[in-house]
Amino acid sequence: MSDTSYIEYDFTILPLQPGSDILMAELGELEFESFVEGYTGVLAYIKKECWNPDILKKVRILHNPEFQITFLIKEVEPRNWNATWEKDFTPIQVGSQCVVRAPFHPQTQVEFDIVIAPKMSFGTGHHETTQMMMQHLLNQDVAGRSVLDMGCGTGVLAILAGMKGASPIDAIDIDPWSYLNAKENVSRNAQEHIRVFEGDATLLKNKSYDFILANINRNILLQDIPVYARHLKPGGILILSGFYRDDLHFISEKCAKNGLFLEEELSQNNWIAAVFQLAKISFSDKVSRGRHP
Repeated sequence: MSDTSYIEYDFTILPLQPGSDILMAELGELEFESFVEGYTGVLAYIKKECWNPDILKKVRILHNPEFQITFLIKEVEPRNWNATWEKDFTPIQVGSQCVVRAPFHPQTQVEFDIVIAPKMSFGTGHHETTQMMMQHLLNQDVAGRSVLDMGCGTGVLAILAGMKGASPIDAIDIDPWSYLNAKENVSRNAQEHIRVFEGDATLLKNKSYDFILANINRNILLQDIPVYARHLKPGGILILSGFYRDDLHFISEKCAKNGLFLEEELSQNNWIAAVFQLAKISFSDKVSRGRHP
């Protein structure tokens, strides 16, 4: 965002998920161009020149009785949005090995120094789910192994996997902003071997991976876990986040039905990141023997 006037909508959403994802998707079709997710809702911004008082009339989720959504609206005075972002964006350290920073921050001396210009994409490392996904990835031996970063956002997880020696690596996101941003960040971190695609899990087709990483909301995970299981190699690892502790039971149950078993988990502010492993023998075989692979 440059020096211009914006209209800010401050939405409070119950339930937050999948309400915030649905709302942002619908607003994105109406020229809203930036979103900030919070613990109770979403801030959404649209250029004043693109706004009109009736702009929300066709937003379907606002009329859906399954969600309670209220909002406040105000005009935001012109400012240099890039300068504001730079002021608020601080480097993130994950463990002792990894730092995620912006291009205007000085280079660090850690093993994995990742430079991210997030623009409008999710995955700067500031959110708990991204940090926990990175912690799990740091603990995995991915050198020479195939990796899929599903819902890649900025591409930060794919980039970390690449820096750890993973190959080949695919990164996929359904959002065009994220697709373009991930491509830029992949190049910025000299990881051009990472292939970035715009789309969803239907792109996988005949591919298979040693590791699949998916930091997405609960409903999408529950929908796509069977797809992930089909595209994991025997003994492959699935690392998931984007859901709350109360949802871990549903995620684990869906995974178990598809031959994936919980190995470990991390928790931060009620968010969960969990590691599942695919059975090394056939799932039906495993059930008949009645034991963990």
